Amino acid sequence: MDKGNLSIVSEFVLLGLCHSWNMQVLFLMIFFILYLIIISGNTVIMILIITDYRLHSPMYFLLANLSFVDMWLSSVTTPKMITDFLRENKTISFRGCMCQILYVHFVGGGEMVLLVVMAYDRFVAICKPLHYLTVMSLQKCTWLVVTSWTIGFVHAMSQMAVIVQLPFCGPREIDSFFCDIPLVIKLACIDSYNLGILMNADSGVLAMTCFILLLISYTYILLTIRQSSKTGASKALSTCTAHITVVVLFFGPCIFIYVWPLSITRVDKFLAVFYSVITPLLNPAIYTLRNKEIKDAMKRFRL
Repeated sequence: MDKGNLSIVSEFVLLGLCHSWNMQVLFLMIFFILYLIIISGNTVIMILIITDYRLHSPMYFLLANLSFVDMWLSSVTTPKMITDFLRENKTISFRGCMCQILYVHFVGGGEMVLLVVMAYDRFVAICKPLHYLTVMSLQKCTWLVVTSWTIGFVHAMSQMAVIVQLPFCGPREIDSFFCDIPLVIKLACIDSYNLGILMNADSGVLAMTCFILLLISYTYILLTIRQSSKTGASKALSTCTAHITVVVLFFGPCIFIYVWPLSITRVDKFLAVFYSVITPLLNPAIYTLRNKEIKDAMKRFRL
């Protein structure tokens, strides 16, 4: 196709979660409340960890970073989704769409690596407790967090380097509430099948690599816990159960979106909502409900 005859698409149309006005009003109220809980819940965790010296340990330093990442991940897509429930024309500019893709993969990729870092922290704490404070120093933790952000940034830029070069000449409807690579690629004025597989593979490799490392880490940890005393094992198992729950909730949707796509619109929308709203919502609840130190810090904070 002659690129000189292509018209430039300046904006995309987001079809959202549904077309019914009554359902949109209902979703508006639900997601607005959920977003407030996400922001307030994760903010409380960060404030507690920063202000309570008893929580100044590597595990809680990483947890504070996870809360920050969850807030950012949800904020990339959820406010736009909420405001679109009030609009008849749900459009997003080309630049806005590219920014959503960039930040979703930047923050999402960074969170995947951060969860691996948190698993490494638990591995050292449980399997090598005598060396824990030496291995997981503040300098080491900071370096690991910076590494997670760097990998997320490199991953996002590798995606953006391809996406921004694609020609968009006509179709501009995205059947979702935000821009994501599999849906945007389909609108390009080229045969995008092989490119879609390549881009999904890029995300899939990162997701599966992190997921396999997490499986290996927690398998080794659980085997070590099994051989420990009942008192120490109970506390370690409680902490690891919370971590494993977060890992499953985060990686489950990612795998079905990028590694093993189902290509069923309603399922894809549900997975996208779960990935961007439900997981950041559940993380604070999981860590506070199963963590005695956080509960005690909340009591002290109230006093």
